[in-house]
Amino acid sequence: MSQRDQDIYSSAPLRNLLAEETVALAPGLQRCSGTHALMISVAADDRPPVLPLLGNWTRLSVAGQQYGGDLTARADEPLPFVDDAFHLVLLRHALEVSTTPQDMLEEASRVLAPGGVLALTGLHPFSAWLPWMMWRTRGHAPSMHSPLLLERWVRRRELDIERIERVGRLWPSSHAGLDATHAFGGGYLLIARKRRRMATPIRLKPKALPATVNVGLAPGARRNAAS
Repeated sequence: MSQRDQDIYSSAPLRNLLAEETVALAPGLQRCSGTHALMISVAADDRPPVLPLLGNWTRLSVAGQQYGGDLTARADEPLPFVDDAFHLVLLRHALEVSTTPQDMLEEASRVLAPGGVLALTGLHPFSAWLPWMMWRTRGHAPSMHSPLLLERWVRRRELDIERIERVGRLWPSSHAGLDATHAFGGGYLLIARKRRRMATPIRLKPKALPATVNVGLAPGARRNAAS
């Protein structure tokens, strides 16, 4: 998807959809806590949600083969972060513009700490938004992934699904809707949590118990119960 076609995410309908996604995500993310979070978004000026227990965000925007934002890197290479670096990873329409969406999802899982939350949003392929996107992009619409397909991808990466739902209006509109969620909305959200690693039990060395000593008795003698 070219940069010119990707500029469609700056249009009023898609900006409204991003706003509706933020509202819909809020209940599932309010309890996220930790020191750092990562957001990878299709929109360069996208802002992460305000979370009371998590305030340090690293923000990246993806366009073709490049990441921009708080740092610059190639999008077709591993993310420049250590394993388990973030307690929340938010991908906002990033998979649908990525040339290697499964690799991006793999990297998002790698940098997510055990017990951390992965949140995905995107355009739903079975919605009235598809023909509009095809028209606006002259047939070069982004790759819309079904939540059912994403669910399979996510479960392969030590993540448990907590929530999947449709988001936004039935069709593109320049006016934001009052209700962020709709059974046939143009977008979707998926929230999953990374499984905590099993603790390896320590093999304890048995402690030798001292032998019982019968003080005052000669070897082989028995104490008289009647005495």
